[in-house]
Amino acid sequence: MTKPSIYGLTFDQLTDWLVEHGEKKFRAQQVWDWLYKKRIKDFSEMRNVNKDCRALLDNHFDIQTLEVHSKQESRDGTMKFLFRLKDGNLIETVLMKFSYGLSVCVTTQVGCNIGCSFCASGLLKKSRDLTSGEIVEQIMNVQHALDERENEERVSHIVVMGIGEPFDNFGNLMDFLHVVNNDKGLAIGARHITVSTSGIINKIYEFADQDLQVNLALSLHAPNNELRTKIMKINKGQPIEPLMKAVDYYLEKTNRRITFEYIMLKGINDSRETAQQLADLIKDKKRLSYVNLIPYNPVDEHIQYEQSEKNSILAFYDTLKKNGIQCGIRHEQGSDIDAACGQLRSKQIKKDKEKAKV
Repeated sequence: MTKPSIYGLTFDQLTDWLVEHGEKKFRAQQVWDWLYKKRIKDFSEMRNVNKDCRALLDNHFDIQTLEVHSKQESRDGTMKFLFRLKDGNLIETVLMKFSYGLSVCVTTQVGCNIGCSFCASGLLKKSRDLTSGEIVEQIMNVQHALDERENEERVSHIVVMGIGEPFDNFGNLMDFLHVVNNDKGLAIGARHITVSTSGIINKIYEFADQDLQVNLALSLHAPNNELRTKIMKINKGQPIEPLMKAVDYYLEKTNRRITFEYIMLKGINDSRETAQQLADLIKDKKRLSYVNLIPYNPVDEHIQYEQSEKNSILAFYDTLKKNGIQCGIRHEQGSDIDAACGQLRSKQIKKDKEKAKV
């Protein structure tokens, strides 16, 4: 039977587990240091942890459950990792370089059931949730790759925007956040972490009640139900009106800014009229709102969509600004590799299937 990842335990969970198995409470801090500060890859490397405790951990947990299947590196420094899990499934993780630091985009599910019609992630349906350990281990594997370069680079930001819907894996997401945010370990500040959702309404309320400083982004992509339902099937069951009420609750409860993600699709959602509709939709929230306009990364399987013209993006931006909406245009990264989320994974699975037919 496959052992769970040691990275799946929060500090409090690790402490309780060690005490329950006859170890002293202080062992938790020692183990935590070796995992997240010294970043060892084998329990045998925990030199100040006694042999019996190391054996106990090794008998119950794995420290490496992800294998690097392949890695792509862009001219701009973006690195895309394709990881193979213990059960053979493939997931993607991306490292992006910005002026403010290094940000990792993590995956939360194997596949995705949200079904956004423009997205490569949804080409393969969800087969399972990732464990909290598998999510944390994505960060650790990227950090290990940076450590090998011996230039003291450190992951400083996290975006939970990879394959899958994070709020559809809520419990494991919360444990992941508590692990990476813990100041005894990786100490990645909550305000340097952003979780993105396609709009699972009840979980937006629950997330607001967590009393976290973690940022929230909402994949909106359209300002009205007709258009949003056309490109995002989740809108059929969770339409814009109750979604905006959930956003209002989040803003009132947390007093934190929300980011509206908006992928620009040529001739679909990029007109000045659509921009005005978006401005009207969120005008009562504009003090704590930011719209992130995202140039579309074309996906081979979604030939009906093209990236908006630069002039259309600028006109959309200008309309929002004139309405007092804070907004920006995301700078494209990794354009010379499989940049679209889920694209590298879907291509590899397609190759594997073609090989199997031979």
